Amino acid sequence: MTSEPTTLVVLGASGDLTERLLLPGLGSLLAESAGGPRQLIGTGRSERSADEWRQTVSDAFEEAEARGEDATAIVDSAQYIQADPTEVDDLVRILEACEHTPILYFALPPTITITVCEALEKVDLPEGTVLAMEKPFGSDSESAAALNRQLQKLVPEERVHRIDHFLGTSTVLNLIGLRFANRLFEPVWNAENIERVEIVYDEDLALEGRAAYYDSAGALVDMIQSHLLQVLALFAMEAPASLDEQDLRSVLAQVLRATEVAGGDPVASSRRARYTAASVDGEDVPSYADEEGVDASQNTETLAEVTFAVNNRRWEGVPFVLRSGKALSENRKNIVVTFKPVRGLPRGLSGHARPDRLVIDLKQNGVSLDLTMNGGDDPFALEQVPLQATLREERLTAYGEVLRGIFDNDPTISVRADVAERCWRIVEPVLAAWRDDRVALDEYPAGSSGPASWQED
Repeated sequence: MTSEPTTLVVLGASGDLTERLLLPGLGSLLAESAGGPRQLIGTGRSERSADEWRQTVSDAFEEAEARGEDATAIVDSAQYIQADPTEVDDLVRILEACEHTPILYFALPPTITITVCEALEKVDLPEGTVLAMEKPFGSDSESAAALNRQLQKLVPEERVHRIDHFLGTSTVLNLIGLRFANRLFEPVWNAENIERVEIVYDEDLALEGRAAYYDSAGALVDMIQSHLLQVLALFAMEAPASLDEQDLRSVLAQVLRATEVAGGDPVASSRRARYTAASVDGEDVPSYADEEGVDASQNTETLAEVTFAVNNRRWEGVPFVLRSGKALSENRKNIVVTFKPVRGLPRGLSGHARPDRLVIDLKQNGVSLDLTMNGGDDPFALEQVPLQATLREERLTAYGEVLRGIFDNDPTISVRADVAERCWRIVEPVLAAWRDDRVALDEYPAGSSGPASWQED
């Protein structure tokens, strides 16, 4: 834990992210006595009374079962300041209200974040100030680099936390133990033994009122450019010397420097689609183009799939397929590792010897390994049998985990500056091809498994 007490200042506290994810995450941290701030301040442009803000905080803490003295004290002293964080005078008011070292949490869109950071340059920041911000970090590699340069003017890199809550999920972090602490997997985690890797995050939910953000981002930027590339890096990295922030973040950056669109061809290696109107579980879902707040002329995709290559000795030739979409038939959130078939099977074994697969569930904290074995009725017939394990459920949410890193002054699971820029450079050839309409925008009925033409592959 930090040696000095802190004040958590949420910039954009009136937004959905604060109420739905950030405050419950803070509550889960307090429920586990795993650290936290001494003071909580919410700020936003919209008007909100102190009682309304305290009730919002209290409800989130109650949801997380945070009922101890620390949680009660934070609720009772919570303040809400109506302010525009892009205005220097308002920033001064906010900082003057901080009783302890401030942690400024940017729950803001990237264009506003950079403006706030420019205004902060004109303010005398208290000693030890920490900056934490949500993805996306910029809107392309150039704006990400500009944001990084601005942040360097404010605080040292180790006091900047670029939040990707996927790195705080227990299942994703368990990739480290699964890979490096198991004799079964450690020797075969390479191109010699693995045929293909798929990292998928499909949702059955449609737009759910997020047009203001989603229509300018789409599935590629919302999920693949950030979250799923980080999962790829954890999956494909070399063994770090230790799990401190320098060693771990360095091997993650090394993988991403070797990652590019497969074959250098964004047209052949990517595809996109968006959902059309359909009835899903008895409810009518409008076409994405007809959703409130959507500009249909932007051709924003709700389903994206890109194949990447990691061009290093370990992974040369292995396709990494990253996919994410909305309004699909099932919530499929997993990593599927397909192993290469065994060479030289003994004659006399019948049946189809399918490749063995390892499935890591990113949502249900489960791991399943499909093994080929002799059948029950015919001892010489092959069949696959799944071996399944369920991981212990963590009480600390993904946001609780990343907040713990912030309060502990530990940036291990935050995104480093060079990685934030690199992730944009990886996907920019795809974004350019899509802007130029060199990749068709397919369609699929809401509630289906995707475009019919995709199912044939």
